[in-house]
Amino acid sequence: MVELLYGSGGVAEGLKPSPAPLGLLDPPTMVATQQDRTPWDDVPGLEEQQRRHLARIYRWGVLWRKPGEGETPVTERYRLEHGGEVEADGNCLFTALSAAMGGKVGARELRRRAVARFVEDYERDDGVGRRAMDEAIGHLYSPDLKAGWGVHVVQELKFLAKKADRLGLDAAIRELVDLGLQRETAAESIYKERCMPVDDCQSWAKYMSISGSPEDEFQIITLQYTEEGLLTVDENRDGRAAAFGDDIAIRSLATEFKRQVYVVQAHGADAMVEEEHCVFFLPHNPRGHICEPPIFLFMKGTGWCGAGADHYEPLLATPILPTSQEKAAVVL
Repeated sequence: MVELLYGSGGVAEGLKPSPAPLGLLDPPTMVATQQDRTPWDDVPGLEEQQRRHLARIYRWGVLWRKPGEGETPVTERYRLEHGGEVEADGNCLFTALSAAMGGKVGARELRRRAVARFVEDYERDDGVGRRAMDEAIGHLYSPDLKAGWGVHVVQELKFLAKKADRLGLDAAIRELVDLGLQRETAAESIYKERCMPVDDCQSWAKYMSISGSPEDEFQIITLQYTEEGLLTVDENRDGRAAAFGDDIAIRSLATEFKRQVYVVQAHGADAMVEEEHCVFFLPHNPRGHICEPPIFLFMKGTGWCGAGADHYEPLLATPILPTSQEKAAVVL
């Protein structure tokens, strides 16, 4: 996962690697209670090393210090508990965030506010910031297929098709098939020629507005490639595919609510990380001041996607009595 970082003055600098993981402390007093049962024992799909570290966080809490200069220091400690599973669709980020916030704002409204905040911030940026943002979005959704194969086995290009144009697109594809082209090759050609690529801020805003509902203006077309060439064409003919919430959307929501959003990643043995680092916290900071406590989301890395799954679930943060840094499981 990568996070979109902003420099001073709110100017976008593009995608950079996420900050170094915030690791777990290991107070000696934790050992005596290691066998005690916690709610994490009932969460399905976790490996033992993940469960052990999450139980430790539950018992000893997360110590959060409100960032900011010249302000009265604020230190709070939270117990983190799994907030339940959410449907594994493109809306999972917004559904999980809604649950983590106590259901005060619905998932569809969170998606709408993420897009609106992004557009407002983009319009306030100068030319350098806008170009950097456009370039970052292009790397995410319209990557250069001549590069990147040392990191990715499969790369995707995202396009937007207007629902009103679907019949015309189908007719154009049939014409090419009648001329002897294979169906997927014909579809690739027509979608590239007639649909909108997701490669800048304006197209990202249209893309991220898609929730897979009948009210959507656009449908998502996904072309998947391997280094050898076209792999599949996902035409999304039923229009149910939603735009997966990304780091840009998380950052926009952090800014909208003036709160940090921490994505807590729990990786299994397949992620090839040392056990003491299998759980770590990735911060998404708002532009401007932080006025409210943080929000926590859970990303459970298991199976082949262990090093970068993008399925989010809510974490419920319960305030508990503050303690010293040495007695907290994690210090943020």
